[in-house]
Amino acid sequence: MADGKISLEQVRHVARLAQLELSSDEETRLQSELSEMLEYVEKLNQLDTSSVEPTAQVGESGTPMRDDLVTNKPAPSEMLANAPAREGDFIKVPKIIE
Repeated sequence: MADGKISLEQVRHVARLAQLELSSDEETRLQSELSEMLEYVEKLNQLDTSSVEPTAQVGESGTPMRDDLVTNKPAPSEMLANAPAREGDFIKVPKIIE
């Protein structure tokens, strides 16, 4: 695999590991696609990254936070306006367990 090509046997082996059943056309297509991916990775490996410091994260670190404000105040009468039956601030449902 030094030349970036994947053999059909390697495709079949990976398919077996992934428990995939592939037709011969799919095997051939995947062989070509995976070989192209490896060739691209090989091009990336040729880049000089000696001046680039290792990073654990590419984007901004952490999750942006916002103030936790209530924007929809509880309004039980409005929430229950479409309920078929209600009792106080609750939806009334038929008894299902005897």
